[in-house]
Amino acid sequence: MKTALTIAGSDSGGGAGIQADIKTMMANGVYAMSAITALTAQNTTKVADIMEVTPQFLAEQLDCIFTDIRPDAVKTGMVASADLIRTIAGKLTEYQAENIVVDPVMVSTSGARLISEEAIETLKEKLFPLATVITPNIPEAEVLADMEIETVQDMEKAAEVIGTRYGCSVLLKGGHQKNDASDLLWQKDKKPVWFHGVRIDNPNTHGTGCTLSSAIASNLAKGRDLETSVEAAKRYISGALAAMLDLGSGSGPMNHGFAIKEEW
Repeated sequence: MKTALTIAGSDSGGGAGIQADIKTMMANGVYAMSAITALTAQNTTKVADIMEVTPQFLAEQLDCIFTDIRPDAVKTGMVASADLIRTIAGKLTEYQAENIVVDPVMVSTSGARLISEEAIETLKEKLFPLATVITPNIPEAEVLADMEIETVQDMEKAAEVIGTRYGCSVLLKGGHQKNDASDLLWQKDKKPVWFHGVRIDNPNTHGTGCTLSSAIASNLAKGRDLETSVEAAKRYISGALAAMLDLGSGSGPMNHGFAIKEEW
């Protein structure tokens, strides 16, 4: 069985973070492992509190994982501090990790900064160069490319700037009222590839970014190339949204197990 590791924060509400990643990896047929960067007290309406782990404890988690059940792919999610990012980059380098998907959780869909400037700079310097692909949304891509993104042409230019600057492939996620649910994959020395999705009228979208990046990592773990992995991940997330799960009072979670039809 192929294996995948998520390095991210815990979401007590179960819709995003480590919980969404593990559900996604299991639904996509790989064995999921986790290294937790922070605990959050949150639900569909709020994040009440966050408690980060220490860099030493994160390093211990990663040592235990890589020295026993080696992951075939790695996904990183929200990591709020520069010290934790340096720890992750150091361990991924030490163990020569492969198939690394970095979800650069920096800016919320509303445009609010979620991590410090120091942490953003450390992401750029230490983690992006190790990534197989990074998956910024449009507000994040605007920060990384130092430009506003309003059009399809802007998306193509920003993806090229980011990929060239940081030496990795880029999946620039659409939406945010820019171009529906279409995403752009930029890879060095290849033509950009558009993945055109249909926007699903479902207000419950908590954890979509976590889910997409974990699905990509799962497919990379299974030996698929990046373009095929993104295509499969897009189909999976569309199915999870189309299942129209409706839980909680705020923006609720998706049904990660929509395709599980076995007896149990």
